[in-house]
Amino acid sequence: MLQMNQVDQIKELEREGYGPTEIAKRLRVDRKTVAHYMKQEDFNRSLEVAKGEPSKLDRFKPKIDEWLREDRQMRYKQRHTAKRIHERLKKEYPEEYQCSYALVQRYVKQCKEAKEQSKGYLELVWAKAEAQADFGEAEILIGGIRKTIKYLTLSFPYSNAGFSQCFGGETAECVCQGLKDIFEYIGGVPLRIVVDNGTGIGRRIQDKVSYSELFLRFKCHYGFSVSFCNVNAGHEKGNVENKIGYTRRNFFVPMPEVESLDVWNEELFRKAEEDHEREHYKKGLSISELFEEDKKALGSLPVHPFNVERFERVSTDGYGKFCVDGKHWYSSAPEYGNSPLIVGLKAHELLVYRPDGSVLCTHLRVYGEERTDSTDYRTSLATLLRKPGAWPNSAFRSQVSEDVRSSLDGLSKPELKTVLQVLTESSERFGFEVAMSSLEEAIRCRRLDRYSLGVVASRMAFEELGEPCALGPDLGYYDRAFIEEGGDRP
Repeated sequence: MLQMNQVDQIKELEREGYGPTEIAKRLRVDRKTVAHYMKQEDFNRSLEVAKGEPSKLDRFKPKIDEWLREDRQMRYKQRHTAKRIHERLKKEYPEEYQCSYALVQRYVKQCKEAKEQSKGYLELVWAKAEAQADFGEAEILIGGIRKTIKYLTLSFPYSNAGFSQCFGGETAECVCQGLKDIFEYIGGVPLRIVVDNGTGIGRRIQDKVSYSELFLRFKCHYGFSVSFCNVNAGHEKGNVENKIGYTRRNFFVPMPEVESLDVWNEELFRKAEEDHEREHYKKGLSISELFEEDKKALGSLPVHPFNVERFERVSTDGYGKFCVDGKHWYSSAPEYGNSPLIVGLKAHELLVYRPDGSVLCTHLRVYGEERTDSTDYRTSLATLLRKPGAWPNSAFRSQVSEDVRSSLDGLSKPELKTVLQVLTESSERFGFEVAMSSLEEAIRCRRLDRYSLGVVASRMAFEELGEPCALGPDLGYYDRAFIEEGGDRP
């Protein structure tokens, strides 16, 4: 089984028009293996995440870089050679350092070659279906709350078309989900995307490119190439830099008020289409006309959809809660307290899996630097059903409105259990928001019996409360069929 970077090389050579025999010869891989990966279209993965081994020198590279930076202040003959660096590392880290001199020599050579490269600017020429990607930052009102969001922008320099999608952060999941949504919206895949270091895509250090595992699978799945621009060379992706500023000024001023990021992302696609009707700043045609040429050169979408999800193993505390990203806490269920679990990290959601692989609960993915706590009410309701006596001190009680809290506080234990059971059933059938709204309506009507709770939830799910019921079929057809005009009724 090949490593993902080897598979990526096969796909790159395949896009350049080489056959399996030539690719096998170039990469020194068995021809049948090459043919197998050339046919493969689906690069989704299972829950188990394979981890590659890092280079032995990785942990010492920051120290080597520090010494080389200090050398810039020294006379030429007093600077470190690769041999001197190797000897110094052996002396200062006698037990940890186990690298060969050749490994150090190659790394030092790469550093010096990169330093000597020319920094001259060139007017870059972009082909059709080539794109640039980067993140911008803006503030919006979501449900009346002011939040800072990140928006991924994909621009096409040939036509100057651009599309943006909003997320809570800049993780690999956000990058892949944003690109996937844009690819599906425009109906194709760019041939090449130019990116910058520091995103969830990966990094380039000198000549070495390191992709995040999720993005590498995504890249192979959709079949496009990636180029990292040089350090301190933002002009190499100047089109997307300008597009990010243009998008902020034109789409985020005044500050948008939105129901959710999903709704706003759909609106951003519509705004982009309207904006593309303006004339290109240089070519005398509209952006939309030029983008049609871009679209004709796009690669085709893959047959299999890609699941943008990164799996991670977590350990829960005694309450069944676990931490992700060092500061965001989520609930599983009390019966999974002090247990290992697998969670699926998506751009907008976090899924908690049972040991058998089924989904236990789903949370909205939280980003930011402040600590947060997210609770799935379905697991809390299931616990309260078994232990209704825990209601006065439950987290669920503290989250409901004052009217709901005071009404349920006055119920006996059997009555409370009935209400919680109907609430659980309504949540499973119609969703938690409908279940809670129906409970509030039943409390307003002072009808908390099982039948009333169920009827109100059904009406709220399928009808508008307060509106007259549907008229139903016209029964006059039967009168006209069996009673003659002016005749007596039987």
